[in-house]
Amino acid sequence: MSKFGVMVMGPAGAGKTTFCSHLITHLQLNRRSCFYVNLDPAAENFEHAPDLDIKDLISLEDVMEEMGLGPNGGLIYCFEFLMENLDFLTESLDSLTEEYLIIFDMPGQIELYTHVPILPSLVRFLTRSGSLDIRLCAAYLLESTFVVDRAKFFAGTLSAMSAMIMLEVPHINILSKMDLVKDQVRKRDLKRFLNPDTGLLDDDPDEIARQKAEGTTEEDVDAAKPQDKDALMRGTGFRRLNKTVANLIENFSMVSYLKLDVQDEDSVGAILSYIDDCIQYHEAQEPKELKDEEFDDIMNGMDGMDG
Repeated sequence: MSKFGVMVMGPAGAGKTTFCSHLITHLQLNRRSCFYVNLDPAAENFEHAPDLDIKDLISLEDVMEEMGLGPNGGLIYCFEFLMENLDFLTESLDSLTEEYLIIFDMPGQIELYTHVPILPSLVRFLTRSGSLDIRLCAAYLLESTFVVDRAKFFAGTLSAMSAMIMLEVPHINILSKMDLVKDQVRKRDLKRFLNPDTGLLDDDPDEIARQKAEGTTEEDVDAAKPQDKDALMRGTGFRRLNKTVANLIENFSMVSYLKLDVQDEDSVGAILSYIDDCIQYHEAQEPKELKDEEFDDIMNGMDGMDG
């Protein structure tokens, strides 16, 4: 019997735990069962207490103190330890029925999603037939304020594409915190970021306005001293790098975004619909029989309409 889950990922500050919290609330309001798994060994504050917390197995604070590791090295150690103790997951998840949506709240360290092979191994374990057999999809959150800095947006999009290639599971990408950019970006301009292409770099209004205000040309910027980091970040070499990254993303044509505003219940519901479609949740659910009182309520309502 298959189980169903979503792995909520993305860089630090993207709003992963906040999204998980609002998703759980939405599921509860719609009488759906969920099981919340925190896999961030540094997370502390939760609106909904996790049903399973990696800190009950190992915490980042303890690892840093006892092993003398930094935050990133400590996080990798925590996940290596988890991979050596997968019974921690199996014992809690094995008994869940197909009615549950398992929500995995992941850490924000980008290296986990780009080049360290630990997460792909974890995903293979979770999805393997004959074991937990979870129909899993990934939800990668990128903060919508990245669209204000287009070079930063393409860097974030590259990390999202890297996660898609690494994990090899159904994947949705989400621009979170949409409420923060309502007054900064016009709706027409925002639509262009939902399906990124290189044209976003060619007509960057902030870059054009800055060059006009400073009265500088690309030649002036390229002639700047190496110590002038701000100038180098506006030079031809930096633009070529961003253009190459954007071309790579456009050529793969894998990344598109959904919009999320967790303050909007309909927005959270729309994201859940995409998750359900990815994991084919509704196709596996058995039709539920109405209780007698629910049936009576429906019939009384219909009689009222006839009258």
